[in-house]
Amino acid sequence: MSLKVGLTAILLTFFLCMATMQSFAAPKKIYVWRDAQGVLVFSDSPQPQVDAEEIKLNSKAIEMKAVDTSDLYDIKDTVKTIKFTIDITNPTPDETIRDNTGSVHISGRIGPRFVQGHKVQLYLDGAKYGKPQTSILFVIRNIDRGEHQLQLKLIDAKGKMLAKSKNVTFFLHRRSIITGP
Repeated sequence: MSLKVGLTAILLTFFLCMATMQSFAAPKKIYVWRDAQGVLVFSDSPQPQVDAEEIKLNSKAIEMKAVDTSDLYDIKDTVKTIKFTIDITNPTPDETIRDNTGSVHISGRIGPRFVQGHKVQLYLDGAKYGKPQTSILFVIRNIDRGEHQLQLKLIDAKGKMLAKSKNVTFFLHRRSIITGP
């Protein structure tokens, strides 16, 4: 007897689930009308006080096959084919800078655009100055007075040089301790 009750309960549960699923799968009716302010109102139940219009929905699903677009645009190949340029915009060639602390602000420009993973290395008088960085702005401090040369090099994530700027010569003037005030 208990087996019959168990099977009956399972079958009853199954049929209730199927009926519930069927109600979700049935097409829904949608009604539209304008309210007192002229705004379109959409609802799944008609309102008795307004003249609601039923909207017929096209329930056909549109299927599209997946298309492999990876060969259309490969970022790695594009980065390799770009010819990068890098220039020093400040200081200008043969500029005289007067700074008693020996500080010089350097800025540059990269073309066509700065790519993530690339870094810029500053060279002062032919030697690396500091570590490569992701910014094109540098500040060098406590530089001796006299003539100096700057150069910027653009390097990729693997350390390969992609572009280098022309050498820019500048002159730093610092007040001498010997001559006094």
